[in-house]
Amino acid sequence: MPRAGVSTALDTNGIRGDFPGLAGGWHYLDTAATAQKPQAVIDATVRAMGADYATVHRGVYARSADMTLAFEAAREKVATLIGAPAQELVFTRGATEAINLLAHSYPKKGRVLLSLLEHHSNIVPWQLAGWQIDVCPLTADGCIDLDAAEAMLTPEHTMVAFAHVSNVLGSVLDARRAAELAHRVGAKLLLDGCQAVPRLEIDVAALGCDFYACSSHKLYGPTGIGALWGRTELLEAMPPWQGGGAMIDRVSFAGTTYAPPPQRFEAGTPAIIEAIGFGAAADYVRSVGLAAIHAHEAALVSELRAALRARNDVTLFGPEESAGIVSFALDGVHPHDLGTILDEEGVAIRAGHHCAQPLMEHLGVPATARASFGLYSDQDDIAALLRGIERTRRIFG
Repeated sequence: MPRAGVSTALDTNGIRGDFPGLAGGWHYLDTAATAQKPQAVIDATVRAMGADYATVHRGVYARSADMTLAFEAAREKVATLIGAPAQELVFTRGATEAINLLAHSYPKKGRVLLSLLEHHSNIVPWQLAGWQIDVCPLTADGCIDLDAAEAMLTPEHTMVAFAHVSNVLGSVLDARRAAELAHRVGAKLLLDGCQAVPRLEIDVAALGCDFYACSSHKLYGPTGIGALWGRTELLEAMPPWQGGGAMIDRVSFAGTTYAPPPQRFEAGTPAIIEAIGFGAAADYVRSVGLAAIHAHEAALVSELRAALRARNDVTLFGPEESAGIVSFALDGVHPHDLGTILDEEGVAIRAGHHCAQPLMEHLGVPATARASFGLYSDQDDIAALLRGIERTRRIFG
């Protein structure tokens, strides 16, 4: 495992050896969709599924007690990663469920301010839960326009829900200002942190937000688990979204009382193995150092954008200083065709609307090609991508 304290360049040769999914020289540039898993996470989940396995919270035998301690230790690790108390972190089936939980359970439903660049998972839940939606525009370079947000916000807004980092453009929100604007009108701020947590140092208290959602699989952990952080007093005011075992205080046919948060929102047997893997992923990322990861990915973004800008047949989207993500279009070539040819060259990118169809409409394209970096990415990945683009150009003329 990489050592803590890395402050300049990452040793990607050593890091890539931690990721069995990258064996054979595969150039994986789709980390924004899902990250590859380090051996430390794989080992932790295998142990949890095998030699250490037992249920949690209910057994009186020793192994169950040990597994409960490991499960709650994982909660502590994930909470620490975002600067939150463990008792304020709810495990969910992913960031999508985290946002659905908030949209359905928040007691003061009203108007919610979203932005044009949101992932569908930060649009559809609010629609399904019956919120009235307003949409904040973007700046010319693809950032959420907080000047426009300031003008749009009214006391009718009870929630603002913005992506901390765009999954298409890589643009980084000025979260502190967004929180101040929301609070000025009495609204709360949810940050969708799926793309931020794997590459930025997060401190929810310093950001001033009220809720924070993230997923494990984009943080080099297992799929099927994520988290919602919320301030204690806000979680306590929210009724449970799902009912079942583990989330109750006392049940009778006359009525039921509920456990305090976070257990109130964790009905049923939890994703025990996945939670332990989530915690192991948090450990791994912290051992590398988030400041080093961000600096490493920023350097790769700068290098790739410069190379693409030098071509006369590429349109770049998003700000110059994007976080780990570069979206672009190759003139006359559909992104799906580009992605297919790149796959033949051993390069994996994402091609499509990236679950952000309103943003695609705003950009005036049906889809983009997206290269996204991880802590294991390097200049060889960029070189392979550029070779694949050049081959695609020759094929399409």
